[in-house]
Amino acid sequence: MGNKALRVVWFQAASCTGCTISILNSSSFKVKNLLLDEIVPGHHLCLLFQQTIMAGSGEKVLEVLREQGTRKDFFLVVEGSIPTKDSGIYGKLGEKTMLEWFGQLASACSGIISLGTCSSFGGMFAAAPNPAGCKSVRDVCKTLKVEKPIINIPGCPPHPDWFIGTIVHLLNRGIPALDDVSRPLDFYGGLIHENCPRRPYFDKGKFAYKFGEEGCLYLLGCKGPFTNSDCPLRQWNGGINWLIKNGAPCFGCVEPDFPEKMVPFFEKPKDNKT
Repeated sequence: MGNKALRVVWFQAASCTGCTISILNSSSFKVKNLLLDEIVPGHHLCLLFQQTIMAGSGEKVLEVLREQGTRKDFFLVVEGSIPTKDSGIYGKLGEKTMLEWFGQLASACSGIISLGTCSSFGGMFAAAPNPAGCKSVRDVCKTLKVEKPIINIPGCPPHPDWFIGTIVHLLNRGIPALDDVSRPLDFYGGLIHENCPRRPYFDKGKFAYKFGEEGCLYLLGCKGPFTNSDCPLRQWNGGINWLIKNGAPCFGCVEPDFPEKMVPFFEKPKDNKT
């Protein structure tokens, strides 16, 4: 990246803003440090546009977005899936559709971070019946014939460390090693099942049949055996807790099949998942 800022445009499409909230709740490395400090020697991040946290509003901030669409020196962070049905009319920012904005920004940027499962794989907004025709960033890029490096950071929401760690890697070493669905191997390189604290129960065939019981949560819908993330090691809320530690099953929210092929959430997974 050289001794300069990593310029970032953070574009929110069809989303619940949960990914933004998750990243803002980072504890191991505060967002203010990411924005204001030199997190890698000689490098820092310059956030040019973010609809939720920016102080400005209206036409003036849209001018920033238009200007970036003519440049080639920024990374595009996309939160949410892209509405595409009827030329994208079901999602707008200002007087343009989200699809139009995305096409302009994706064509101009040097690379894309798809933040959250909706952006990475379609997620909740692309689930049936999907009246707005929402699609993932990668699928829309294929339709628009835009070829750019894409890093997927799925999760509903994603852990803040997954995003901040990827940004630090971009600043320091460039694009990280990715798996077959473009997720950073540093965070998505192993199954939850491999490091689950309830794994010994699974190996012994001891299963919980009701919530609150001792045992593996597989029969209560846990998707950990086929979900790739480091949640058991990293944990959430400042490293204090996470779903399975709290007695709830993993929903597989970082996987391309979420949510449609992960339901019912509280029933034993179908046999073809194991």
